[in-house]
Amino acid sequence: MNLLMLSGDSTIAQGYEGAFSQMLSRFCKHWDRIDILCPRAPGASARTIYGNVYIHPSPWHKILQPWFILRQGRALIAERAYALITSHDFGLFYNGTGARWLSRHSGIPYVSEILHVEGYPRAATTRERIYRLAAEYYIRAVRGSAAGFRVMNRVEMPEFLRRLGVPEEKILILPAIYMDFDIFHPLPDETRRFEVLFVGRLAANKGLFMILDALALARRACPSIRLCILGRGPLRGALEKRITALKLEDAVTLIERLPRPEDVARLYNQSAMLVCASTAEGGPRVAVEAMACGVPVISTPVGLMRELIIDRQNGLLFHWDARELADKICLLLADETLRRQMAEAGRQSVQGFDADSVIAAYAHGYQDLVHRLRGQA
Repeated sequence: MNLLMLSGDSTIAQGYEGAFSQMLSRFCKHWDRIDILCPRAPGASARTIYGNVYIHPSPWHKILQPWFILRQGRALIAERAYALITSHDFGLFYNGTGARWLSRHSGIPYVSEILHVEGYPRAATTRERIYRLAAEYYIRAVRGSAAGFRVMNRVEMPEFLRRLGVPEEKILILPAIYMDFDIFHPLPDETRRFEVLFVGRLAANKGLFMILDALALARRACPSIRLCILGRGPLRGALEKRITALKLEDAVTLIERLPRPEDVARLYNQSAMLVCASTAEGGPRVAVEAMACGVPVISTPVGLMRELIIDRQNGLLFHWDARELADKICLLLADETLRRQMAEAGRQSVQGFDADSVIAAYAHGYQDLVHRLRGQA
């Protein structure tokens, strides 16, 4: 079977070996050929990786992506048969629009991959409210034409799709989070450097200001508390100002990036807990990575966390309130036995996220869909 993927990730066209590239190294083993259409980016060029994955970046501005998908997709389809088109959909749904056009032209079924919706379950900005409305409009528009909607969690996104009228048989639960347990595992000999860790993009939906406010509150009970923020993004300057305003300069360490996944795993192991204060997420992956390292997680009930974390058993949940977050940070710092029990329970909870198994299930889920659609034809 050949697969045509429409992706918003241009890193593979730039030659970077990030999460998408690592996934493809396993995913490609289940297909004869994969062609990937992606947006343009600095340094992006047509490439072949892993022997059967062909990457085609657009030469045009992102707003023209639907037209690029239609043109390049038609050229590829003229050369060979494809069993399925998959579209990674988010934002203003450029890929989804192109997928719909290309499917209508070619007759090849397409799946809309909606791993999370900006602004759902909560919107942090006006932009996210607009994007949530765009997602609702898009889903209603394509619920009849799309062969399926791939989601990565079993509760949050299926509920969202059902509310918008997507038939149950079109909701494909195919997890997108997977771990390399050779990298992400406990390192007992590491010395603690930080009490609290955040890992992720410095963006509005990540709840970073709430984490800082909670840190200021927690500091009254734990004066020596230290927070590390690993990530980069548009809020860097605003975060630095808030840190200064809260007089937290000596309590917060900002790290833009670490070169290797092994370095990130070491940082998890050097931290007493990881905090996720997001208003909208698909995973988040970083929470699962931390749990795999035996690090307790405190999270809002977003994405996968809503179903993965059982409060006070394998992690802690809080509901977008700085006071509540501060109390739970202090609870873990004060009770080492609870922290160790929660860390081990969390580690056990994520053992099913083995990369080979999850990615094989992803591929087989699409192949099963193709066989089912052919049987209906």
